[in-house]
Amino acid sequence: MELYIDDAEIKTISRLIDLYPIDGVTTNPSILARTGKDPAEVLQEIRDIIGEDRTLFIQAVAPDTEGIVEDARKISEVFGKNTIVKIAAVPEGFKAMSILKKEGIRTCGTVVYTPLQAYLAAKAGAEYVAPYVNRIDNMGYEGVATVKKIQDIFDSNGYDCKILGASFRNCNQVLELCTYGIGAVTCSADVIDSFVRNAAIDAAVKDFADDFRKLTGKDSMREVLK
Repeated sequence: MELYIDDAEIKTISRLIDLYPIDGVTTNPSILARTGKDPAEVLQEIRDIIGEDRTLFIQAVAPDTEGIVEDARKISEVFGKNTIVKIAAVPEGFKAMSILKKEGIRTCGTVVYTPLQAYLAAKAGAEYVAPYVNRIDNMGYEGVATVKKIQDIFDSNGYDCKILGASFRNCNQVLELCTYGIGAVTCSADVIDSFVRNAAIDAAVKDFADDFRKLTGKDSMREVLK
């Protein structure tokens, strides 16, 4: 399962990229707006930090098919082939996905709340679909169950489209979808850090360090190996 950072703060991305096996970064207009900076500059900084080998998701903002297609072409031109254009899973968006598929521009159907939205995006040629797990929960439905149903639809119909699970409240939601075998998730820094935020883990690491120091008076193995 691929793991993405759902953030546009440069310091946060730099820290997580340094520590974890991250596959890339996802952004949207709201995430970019929270930085308070020029979006073009922020996106270029992100691309510079993550390099060309990791994937960057950037959302097309135009409201109609023609504008979405033009947005996507420009995004792909500026940020390179390892960039995926997020497109809202609505009628104008489905049409744009079909056009861009023929042009070899990679897309992700986003703002997905229902399995049928995901089905239409996959059928239109999207490489990913991004269901919003926690937002679905907040509407009174079951976000994790919805994502599992989407995965079942893709498997049953042979669609070569990955799910990019998004909008997570906690790491247990991620764990359930990881266990189910979905293609990717994108998480906030807090959720990613919570994968290993555990008092028992911290205590065990401290015990090992303390015991080694008592035994050798040293803080590292390299200090005792001659």
